[in-house]
Amino acid sequence: MSREYVNGQSDDRSARYGGSPYDRNESPGLRGNRERRAGGYGGFFEPENGTSPVPSARPTPPPEPPLEPRAGNWRRRPDRGDRDWSDQSRSRERSRANGARRYADGPGSRQIEDVLQYIQQDWTFMTEEQCVPVQVALQLMDTSSLGRAHQYDQFQQTHKQLQRALKAIVNEHHQGFNSSIGTFHKIQSSIHVSQNRVRSLKDELVQAKTSLLTTKPELKDLATSSQGYDEMLQVLGQIEQLQLVPEKLEARISDKRFLTAVDTLQQGLRLIRKPEMENIGALGDLKVYLSNQEMSLTDILIEELHSHLYLKSPYCQERWKPFSAEQGSYAEGDNSDVPIVLMSGKPLYRFLETLDVSIPMIEDASKNPEADSFYYLQLLIESLNKMGHLDVAVDSIEQRLPLELFRVVEKTNNEVDQRHPSTLRSKYKNEGNPLFFGLRDDDMQAATVYDLLWTLYSKFEAIAEGHRVLHDVIAGIVKREGLRNSRILTRGFKELWKLYQSEIRSLLHDYLATDGDLGSRGAQAKSGAAGLGIKAQRDRSKRMFKLSAIDSKSIEISAEQDDLESILKSSVPGLVSESRRPAGMALNDGAQQPDGSATGHKLLIEPTVFNMSLLLPPSLSFIQRLKAIVPQGSDIVMSTLTSFLDDFLVNVFHPQLDETLVELSSRTFIELDAFQEDPQWSNVARKPIFKGTSAFYQLIIQFCKMLGTIPHDQAFSQLIITQMVTYYEQCYGWYKSLITRAHSRAEGGVVLKAAAGLAGSGEIPDTIIRLWTAEAGEHEQLVEQETGLLILNTNETPLEAADIISDRKTITSLCMLYTSMKWLATKIRELRHVTSHQVDSSRQEGKSRPGRRWTLLGSAGIAHGASEVHLPMTQETLVAFDGVVTSFEELAANVLLNLHVEIRCHAILHLNTMLHGTYTLEHAVNDPDPSVLALNDDLVSFDEDISTHLGEQQRRFLTTGLAHLLATLVVANTPLHVRSMNHAGADRMLLNILALQQNLQPLEPDTSLARAAAYLDLFKAGPEAVIERARSDAAANGGGEGNGKTGFGYDELKALIELCFSEPLGSERREVAMQAKRGMGDALLRLSEVMWQS
Repeated sequence: MSREYVNGQSDDRSARYGGSPYDRNESPGLRGNRERRAGGYGGFFEPENGTSPVPSARPTPPPEPPLEPRAGNWRRRPDRGDRDWSDQSRSRERSRANGARRYADGPGSRQIEDVLQYIQQDWTFMTEEQCVPVQVALQLMDTSSLGRAHQYDQFQQTHKQLQRALKAIVNEHHQGFNSSIGTFHKIQSSIHVSQNRVRSLKDELVQAKTSLLTTKPELKDLATSSQGYDEMLQVLGQIEQLQLVPEKLEARISDKRFLTAVDTLQQGLRLIRKPEMENIGALGDLKVYLSNQEMSLTDILIEELHSHLYLKSPYCQERWKPFSAEQGSYAEGDNSDVPIVLMSGKPLYRFLETLDVSIPMIEDASKNPEADSFYYLQLLIESLNKMGHLDVAVDSIEQRLPLELFRVVEKTNNEVDQRHPSTLRSKYKNEGNPLFFGLRDDDMQAATVYDLLWTLYSKFEAIAEGHRVLHDVIAGIVKREGLRNSRILTRGFKELWKLYQSEIRSLLHDYLATDGDLGSRGAQAKSGAAGLGIKAQRDRSKRMFKLSAIDSKSIEISAEQDDLESILKSSVPGLVSESRRPAGMALNDGAQQPDGSATGHKLLIEPTVFNMSLLLPPSLSFIQRLKAIVPQGSDIVMSTLTSFLDDFLVNVFHPQLDETLVELSSRTFIELDAFQEDPQWSNVARKPIFKGTSAFYQLIIQFCKMLGTIPHDQAFSQLIITQMVTYYEQCYGWYKSLITRAHSRAEGGVVLKAAAGLAGSGEIPDTIIRLWTAEAGEHEQLVEQETGLLILNTNETPLEAADIISDRKTITSLCMLYTSMKWLATKIRELRHVTSHQVDSSRQEGKSRPGRRWTLLGSAGIAHGASEVHLPMTQETLVAFDGVVTSFEELAANVLLNLHVEIRCHAILHLNTMLHGTYTLEHAVNDPDPSVLALNDDLVSFDEDISTHLGEQQRRFLTTGLAHLLATLVVANTPLHVRSMNHAGADRMLLNILALQQNLQPLEPDTSLARAAAYLDLFKAGPEAVIERARSDAAANGGGEGNGKTGFGYDELKALIELCFSEPLGSERREVAMQAKRGMGDALLRLSEVMWQS
C-alpha cells in the first residue's frame, strides 16, 4: 500500500526495497540522468517465491561458489577452479587510491564498492548515456563473434554480487530507515502547525494595523508621562550605580586592580558630571569624594610606580641579587669565568619579547599583579595614561629620581655596614705602621668594598631594567595614541644615566680621596674660626631637626596617628593600602637618610688610590651590563657610555694618584724608622733590609696590581718610575751622609771619609772591581796591587780618626743599604714588562677627550688574582726604568766598595798608630798595644755585621787580603815610623802580630802574618842574619830580589839593617854611636854586594 504526502513523496513500502532507493548509492555514471526503464537492473531480482528469472536461450550455468572477502577484495575460492579476481581487486584498490568514491566502513558498503569498481572497469559501456539495455541483452544472447554471449556468465555473477551487496546494506541500515519514517512524520506535523500560526499572525497584524490607524488623544499623554518616568528611572538607576562606586573603587584599589579601578572611577565621574545630575544636592558629597579620589588614585599609582621602580616592594627582591662569594672570586680573577645569566633568559628580556603596546592593556584578574614586577609597572603606566596623567607621572619620576637613588645608595650602605661591622673591618689595619698603604687583597676591607659595590650595582641594574620597561611602555603608548610630546615623556632613562654617572663618580672619588671627609673638614674649619675669634656661620645646608627624632611610641603621637588614619580611611580610601605599613618604618627610614645636599654617604673603609683595583671591576661590569638595557630611543650614544670614566681617569684619578704616590713614597724615607731594620724582613728577603725599602717595594707592588685593573697608560708607569728615581736620590743622599766627615778639613767644602774618597775614583776602585769579578788565580796579584796602592795613598795622606767610620751602627746601615739596594733592584727588575700599548695621557693634555675607552678593557685588565705582577712599559719608558734599576745596582756596588776599603782603612790607621809607639824598652811587655786591641775589636764587630747583613760571597770579598795587607804594612811602615827598637820592643811587636793573627783566623782561616813575624825575627837575629837571608834568597831566586811569601826586597832589608843599629846609634856615648855607624855602613855594603851581584 502507498499514500501521498503534501510534499509529493510516496510512502510505498515495496518501492523502498526496489531498485529506486539503491540507485542513490550508485555512482552518477551508473545512475545517469534518464528515467529508469521498465525492468531495469531490478528486473533481475529473484522473486521471493523462488521462481527463476527470465530464461534465456543459453543454458543456465551451474551456481557459482560464494565470494570470500579477503583484505577488502572479493576472491573466489581457488579450490573450486573458479576465476581469480585478485587482479581486478588490485586494480580497484588503485582506482580507490586515485579518488574513487568511498562508502561507509560497513561490510555491505565495501561489497558494493568492489562491485561498482568491477562494473566501472569491465562494464563501463553500460554506465554511459547512450547505453540501450535491450541492445545489451541482445548482445548477451548473441553467440557470434560480435556478440557477448561468452560474457553472460560474468554478467549474471556480477548481478548476483550486486544484489547481495544491496541486501547487506539494507541489513546494516534498516534501523535508520525505520526511524527516519517517524522523524519524517514529526517534521510534517511541525510544518502544518507553523502554517497555522503564520495564518493567525497575519490576521492579528491586519487587526493591529486597523487599530493603529484609529486616532486616540489620550495615548499621547500616556506616552509623554511614560517617557518622563523612564528618565526618572534612568536617573535613579544611575544614582544607585554611583552609590556603589566608592565600595567598588576601594575594593579594586585594595586588590591592586588599578585598570578596573580607573574604569570605575572614570565611569562614576562621567555619570555624576551629566547635566541631569548637577541639580541633585544629595550627590554633592559624592561628587567631592570622586574628585578627590581622582587625585588620590593618581598619587597612589605614582607611589606604587616608585615602589617597584626603586625596589621598595617585597615583590622586587627577586630582581636583584646580593653579594656572593662567586662575585668576590670574580673580582679577584677573570670576569669571563663568572656564571652570568644569558640576556635572553633574564625576566626583562622575556617580558620585552612578549610586550605588545599596540593595543590597550587588558587586566588579568586571575593573578596577583605584583607577582610580576614588570607586568605591574606596565599596569600602572597604562592606568595613569587612561586617567590622562601620564605626563604628571613622568615629571614626578624625574623630580624624585635624585632623592630615590640617594636613598637606595644610603640604604645599601647601611646594610653593608651592618653586615661588616667597623670592628671587623679595622682588624687587619696596621695602625701602628706609618708605612701602611691601604688594602690587601684578602682582608675584611676588600670584602666590604666588594659587598657594597656588587650589591649596589645589582640594585642599579634592576632599577635600570624598571626604567627600560617604563621607557618602552610609554614609547608604545605614545606611538599608539599619537601623542605629540613623545620626547618629553621618554626622556627619563637619559636622566637616570646622568645620575648613575654622578653616583659612580662620587663613589670612586670618595673611596680614592685621601684628603679627609666633609664632616671632619667642616669641624676643623669651625674650630679654627673659633680660635681666631671669628663667629662661625651655621651651615644652612644642614637640617636643624628631623621629624624622625620624634618618639613614635608616645601616647600623644599614637593618638594623633590613629585619628589621621581614620580620616584618611573615610575621606581618601585609596590611601588605606599605603597606610597599612607600620608608621615607624617610614620614620626609621628617614632617620637613616641624611640630607644628600649636605654630606655624602658614610665611608666604610679608609680611602686610598689603591682602592681602584677594588672599585673598577664592579663598575666596568655594571656598565657592560647596562649597555644591553639602554633603549634605542634614549638619546644615549653607546660609544660614549664610559666617557665620564675616561674624564675621571685623566682629570681626577691621574693627579690624585700622582699626589698620593708622592706622599706615600716620601713616607718611605722621611719616617724616623725608614732606614732601620724591618722587623718582618725574613718574610721578603734573605738578609735584613730597610723598613722603608720594604715599604717602597710594597708600594710598587700595590701600584702594579692596581695598574692591572685599569687601561694601560704610560703616564701611570712614568709616575712610579719617577718615584723610583726620587727614592734612589734619597738613598744616595743618605749614603752620602754616612760617608761624610763631621768636620771638613777645608773651609766651605764637604770632605768624604777616607774609604769613600779612596773608593770613589782612581786606580784603587778599578783594582777592587777587578778583584770582585776576577777568577781565583788572579786574586793574589790583584791583592798585592790593591795593598800597594792603599799603603802608598795612606802614606802620602796619613789617616786620622775622623777619616774612618767608628760608629758600628753606620757600618750596619751600610751593610743594610747594600742589601736593600741589591734586593730592590732584583725585585724591581722582575716587574719589567714590555707592552705594545702606546697610550700616554700626559701627552694628550691639549685634546678635549682622552684617546681611549675603558670599555676596551678585557679580562686581562681585571687580573686581580694573577700570580705575576708586572709594570707595563713601552720601549721609551723602558729606558728610564732600566736606568733607575742600574742606579740602584751601582749604589749597592759603591756601598760594597766603600765597606771593602773601610775595613782596610781601620787596619792601616790602627797599625800606623801602633808603629808610632816606642819600641826601645828596658824590660819585656806582656800586653799587646792598645791600637792592636782596638783593631781586633773593629775586626770582630765588622765580621759580625757583615756576616749578619751580607751574603757569604760579599763577606769573602770584604775580608780577603786583610792578612796580606797587615803583613805588608808592618814590613813597609815599620822602618818609616819606628825610629828605634831593641829586642824587647821586637818582642812586643811580635806579640802584637800574634794577637792580630789570632783575630784574623775567623776572617781568613788559611792566612797568617808569617812574613811580618819573619821580618822581626831577622831583626832579633842581627845584621849578619839579614845578610845571610838576603844571600839565601838571592841564590834561591837566581840572583834576583826575594819575592816569595816571606821574601824581602833590598829596601826592606836595608831598612831592617838600619833598624838593627838604631839603638846604638842613639846612644849618648860617642864611641858607641861611631862604632855602630861604621858597622851599619859595612853591613849595608855587604847587603848591596849580595843583592846586586850578578
